[in-house]
Amino acid sequence: MTDNLLTADIPEKFKDPQTGTLRTEALLQSYRELEKRLSQSPAAPKSPDDYCIDCAHGLFTPDTQVNQRLHAKGFTQDQAQEVYNIAAEKLVPMILEVQAEFKADREVEKLVAHFGGAEQWREISRQLLAFGQRNLPADVLENMSSSYEGVLALQRMMQAEEPSLARSGATRPAATDEKDLHAMMRDPRYWREKDPAFVAKVTEGFEKMYASR
Repeated sequence: MTDNLLTADIPEKFKDPQTGTLRTEALLQSYRELEKRLSQSPAAPKSPDDYCIDCAHGLFTPDTQVNQRLHAKGFTQDQAQEVYNIAAEKLVPMILEVQAEFKADREVEKLVAHFGGAEQWREISRQLLAFGQRNLPADVLENMSSSYEGVLALQRMMQAEEPSLARSGATRPAATDEKDLHAMMRDPRYWREKDPAFVAKVTEGFEKMYASR
């Protein structure tokens, strides 16, 4: 009775067809094959060219030399993709930040030279900051003060001695024009890519609006 209960759930391929008892060797062989399959890692592609890397983010494209090195180390498709994912997530933002800092330093150097020295630049920058805080929306001031051309445009506005636009009863520019410019500032070309031509267009728009009588 007990033997029948123990053998009732045994698959037919592990039963002796004559006696109905367990075929131990067949069970062990099946277990070895299963263990072998579970222990095997996915294989690397046959060639570096066989990697199918997804770079839909547009930050960079797959690199042949990188793929060759990954293939030489036996990286699978998923492992190679993860390397690219990490680069997009961690390395690219770091590089962009370094580039931005380098560009900012270069812009300051140009401004120091333009205004005749570090001392003169410190004084004019203090005046420009005070003027901008009184007359411009914070986001406009921040973006104009982040580039050489924007600072010069801000200086021209200050030299025009325009009245405060955000806090006084002075005549403001047409609302539709201002809305259009703020919409342009939300464009990725302005705040993320900082496309020089696009940024210059926005800066020029604000300069015309806020610096003309």
